[in-house]
Amino acid sequence: MTHADVDYSDVQGLVRFGYKRMTEAVYVLVRVKDARAAKTWLQSAPITSAVEMAPPPVAALHVAFSAPGLQALGVPASVLAGFSAEFLAGMTSENRTRRLGDVGDNAPLAWDWGGNTSTAPHLVVMFLSEPESGGVDAFMRRTTGPLWPDAFHELRRLGTADLDGREPFGFADGLSQPEIDWAQRRDPTADQLDYGNIAALGEFLLGYRNEYGKYTDRPLIDAGVTTADVLPAEDAPEKRDLGRNGTYLVMRQLRQDVRGFWQFVNARAGGNSADAEALAAAFVGRTRDGDPLVPPTSHAMAGTTTKPDAAHLNQFTFDSDPTGARCPFGAHIRRANPRNADYPGRPAGLRKLLATLGLGRQTVLEDLMSSVRFHRILRRGREYGPELSPQEALLPAPPNDPERGLQFICLNANISRQFEFLQNAWIMNTKFSGMTGESDALLGNREPIPGCADTGGFSRPGDGTVCRRVSKLPQFVTVRGGAYFFLPSLRAIRFLASA
Repeated sequence: MTHADVDYSDVQGLVRFGYKRMTEAVYVLVRVKDARAAKTWLQSAPITSAVEMAPPPVAALHVAFSAPGLQALGVPASVLAGFSAEFLAGMTSENRTRRLGDVGDNAPLAWDWGGNTSTAPHLVVMFLSEPESGGVDAFMRRTTGPLWPDAFHELRRLGTADLDGREPFGFADGLSQPEIDWAQRRDPTADQLDYGNIAALGEFLLGYRNEYGKYTDRPLIDAGVTTADVLPAEDAPEKRDLGRNGTYLVMRQLRQDVRGFWQFVNARAGGNSADAEALAAAFVGRTRDGDPLVPPTSHAMAGTTTKPDAAHLNQFTFDSDPTGARCPFGAHIRRANPRNADYPGRPAGLRKLLATLGLGRQTVLEDLMSSVRFHRILRRGREYGPELSPQEALLPAPPNDPERGLQFICLNANISRQFEFLQNAWIMNTKFSGMTGESDALLGNREPIPGCADTGGFSRPGDGTVCRRVSKLPQFVTVRGGAYFFLPSLRAIRFLASA
């Protein structure tokens, strides 16, 4: 089967670009007030495509819809049924909260938005701008126009901050992103013997082959009941593909206790600043400047096209650190991206056959987790709140200390297999990589679970020495809101606006 080239003019630019020069951004959560007015606004909204331009645009507009939002626009139930079960059920559906770790202080009942029907957004409208162009406020005024207040009721405006490439705890961020195989040159069905950073296009864009060589389920419509403008499905030409060139967008507002983080590591280090930095780096898996705690390996990042300056901070695997002595197993970057391949140890011949059967493992850790290539996400989030240095964080908090955190956004074609798997099996799992009583050092909620009353531990294995264990980690990150959205193609937006 031949695979069509990507029509970048039909893809929302957020999938392809990180917009680093657009340092100002506001995410507006809205509910549909009048469906007719909302559709009219959508039909004329200057949504930014993924076409590469010279010079690049100085502002960008993106729109994504929740399942209730599509219902509010009048999208037929027969069309809605084609979307994924996770998207239709929503982030706060039964059993999903425990799966995501949204219990205790993270429970939706305590969220600022998205936790109940009245605060659940129908759309998230994303405004991004370079400050030199007049700023995001001016861009919003030009873009919303007089029809906006008739079309939508604003629930909340989520602001962002520019911390010069660092997240609120002070660590370099955004260093480990998958590279999308836009040209579809790589065969995703081939065994991956080395960890590689290039991911199949269908992992992040619906209507294309994913890492299994399959097409993710998505809303397909009979050609006779929809407009010709919607693209035909590559795997079902008799159908029209409403999902093609679109993806799912996961959004979570994460409040970060920056003072609590640095005061905790400083106390555990006995006031020694160097030891405090080392403990904080162990929690993350990198130094604050982004250097990984493991050295580069000769075959790391197979087939990568990462630029040389970025490769220094991303050209590594954990193969050279089997005991976790350099980068602890519980470190955030090791949980979020274990950097493993389909067959640990690069087996061939009989050894590969044994590995396929689950036999012949060299170490007990080899078969404890799925190959990472099936669970990558594309992050597009931004920080919020003012910068606070580690030294300033040790001082008492002033009255009305501003909140700091991350407006987490990720893109994935399969919410269950990508975001939810990563969150449940790797981030929140207290038995990740054979550990006991440890959730993610940064994102863990510390709530007891059946058979494990204490989940606030963190182990730092030694290289031939006794393993050091830090106990009673507080909860450093708290969920303040969240929702699942569908980020459609531009053709699909025109269809939704006329449904």
